[in-house]
Amino acid sequence: MSVEAHTNPAQAAPPRVPTQTDPSRYRHWKLKFAGPVATLLMDVQESGGLRPGYELKLNSYDLAVDIELADAVTRLRFEHPEVRSVVVTSGKRNVFCAGANIFMLGASSHPFKVNFCKYTNETRLAMEEASRESGQVYLAALNGTTSGGGYELALACEEIHLIDDRSSAVSLPEVPYLAVLPGTGGLTRLVDKRRVRRDLADVFSTLAEGCKGKRALEWKLVDAIHPPSTFAQAIQERATVLAEQAVPAQPSALARQAAGNGGPAPAANPAAALGAPHGVALTPLHKTITGRGIDYRYVTLAVDEPRRVATLVLKGPDAVTPLPPDAAALGADWYPLALFRELDDALVELRFNYETAGVVLVKTAGDLARVLETDALLHSRPHHWFMREVRLFIRRTLKRMDMTARTFFALVEPGSCFGGFLAEIALAADRVYMRGGSGDAVKLGLGASNAGPFPMGNGLTRLGQRFLDNPPHVQALLAKLPATFGAEAALEAGLVTAAPDELDWDDEVRIAVEERVSLSPDALTGMEASLRFAGPETMETKIFTRLSAWQNWVFTRPNATGPTGALTMYGKPGSPQFDFRRT
Repeated sequence: MSVEAHTNPAQAAPPRVPTQTDPSRYRHWKLKFAGPVATLLMDVQESGGLRPGYELKLNSYDLAVDIELADAVTRLRFEHPEVRSVVVTSGKRNVFCAGANIFMLGASSHPFKVNFCKYTNETRLAMEEASRESGQVYLAALNGTTSGGGYELALACEEIHLIDDRSSAVSLPEVPYLAVLPGTGGLTRLVDKRRVRRDLADVFSTLAEGCKGKRALEWKLVDAIHPPSTFAQAIQERATVLAEQAVPAQPSALARQAAGNGGPAPAANPAAALGAPHGVALTPLHKTITGRGIDYRYVTLAVDEPRRVATLVLKGPDAVTPLPPDAAALGADWYPLALFRELDDALVELRFNYETAGVVLVKTAGDLARVLETDALLHSRPHHWFMREVRLFIRRTLKRMDMTARTFFALVEPGSCFGGFLAEIALAADRVYMRGGSGDAVKLGLGASNAGPFPMGNGLTRLGQRFLDNPPHVQALLAKLPATFGAEAALEAGLVTAAPDELDWDDEVRIAVEERVSLSPDALTGMEASLRFAGPETMETKIFTRLSAWQNWVFTRPNATGPTGALTMYGKPGSPQFDFRRT
């Protein structure tokens, strides 16, 4: 279990969202294994909600359920690399999942609702990434009625199989029932991923009862239907076939080149090149929650609530750990994985437990040369399964930072070690301030991590998006890897926003922070989400754009959450009253 030490117990505070769990504490999911096939069994305990006031009936879920699912998806990839297909099904009869619990949503604050939808969708995207990149293909076995977020969970799987028992249906009833949207990418996945015809998707999304068997199959809402008598056998057979066919994705030529590994070519049997898959236990995070924030081993989150400012300090490695013959022997304590597990948890903590901390100052402390050497090691074995999973975890964490509705200012100061994967964190920030006027005493470094292995949701590297108008400049920077830059050179290269000298540093940073916290958080969320994703649009960016904009807006409208809105009135006598003016 996660080790969370608390201080100042007498200090009054709202109930915290527990962000960590492990299989010994699961209340809502069960993991089963049969060789290369794993089963994720959803069996939600009605009384096991995150907060009192609602029951999780019909496998409906809240954040507690999804935190367990996110943990299970990650553990499958690190602790059970032998698994090649994952069946997601229900432990209850006649129901797969009724979706997000409506009474939980109705009782939650607006920020919690939006962040809940965001976290849930990040978990869905992690499932899709596992199918695409890790060779763990997800199959949804819908053994009963599947609605709302339950169908959205199924949509995140590569295949959807529905029991054809004349009563079980798939549906997205949010629009007709609740006056909100399928908030974890349901609409986008219908048309972008499954290629459902627009007019049929329109009918389906306004049909509260959904679609059953044959129609669901004809409209491409599911991939197969099976009668109850053969459902279990059909699922087992298909999961076995998927496991036999699953092959992890190979690293791109760009990633191999950036790592100084243009070859060798992929093996004829790619799985053979991945190393012996014996699994790596994800040991508990050691975190101490104090009155001022959270202390981890490599990460410190300090929150100044009166100022609405948080400071996130990332510590560099104490030493460079050589890679053993089998990289998996490094375990969960290996610096890059340990650091980003802590950072990932800190970002979730920020979202749910420090809602008013609007500006986050990101700092690093350590030896830049060690960071760059560790960065090179991270990419030195592109085909090993453990190294791949560490890189993919880093990629997911950086994307979580991209999607977090906070202002991030990176501060490059004396003693900083923003290099390689830590430089990627600086490039993810909204602004980068680097202290100048002291020669080359302050440096920023680029490494293999900045050349392509950690693309954003739009498919671009952070360097590529930063210089969207000048691809040759990106290539010139990458040609010199690894490279370090003093303040003047970094400013000239466009890697930092400003480089005030030591006389102006404190004032310039202070003014920037004070100005930022004085602005409307709603306007800043919209502005930052718009500016962070220049360039092409993907299914992933569409999902989060629509969540940040449309769902964010819909959740505040009287038609949904007003005194007589549909979400407010759900389960109560009377009908919702709508303002019928279209905007």
